[in-house]
Amino acid sequence: FPVTIFGGVVRLSVSGIASRMNFSIDEIEDIKVAVSEACTNAVQHAYGGGYGMIEVAMNLHSDKLEVLVKDSGKGFDAANAVSAKQDGANDALFGLGLGLTFIRTLMDFSEIESIPGQGTVVRMVKNTPVETSA
Repeated sequence: FPVTIFGGVVRLSVSGIASRMNFSIDEIEDIKVAVSEACTNAVQHAYGGGYGMIEVAMNLHSDKLEVLVKDSGKGFDAANAVSAKQDGANDALFGLGLGLTFIRTLMDFSEIESIPGQGTVVRMVKNTPVETSA
């Protein structure tokens, strides 16, 4: 798929699932932005401008929605991804760091596992809303 179609399909899918799990409109928007950032990072960084596979999996649990974005690209050293531009910082890692910062801020839990030369998995979790009785 072209990137714009891929991103739209992923956002639509996660939005539909999250709405059926009773997330609020604001929470759904947060999830969509976080997942979109993870997908954008994979598209921009994993394959060096070439083609490759990006897998998106959504695991539904009674207490959370878990989303995994996985690529088999070049990977990176997660310890060196920066969240704020610093003098001499690598521009590619700067962009990656901003996306990771959005993901960490918008989701209840996130982790990035990346192995240089083997790929990256971004795992994001949003806890389901707590139902209140009136």
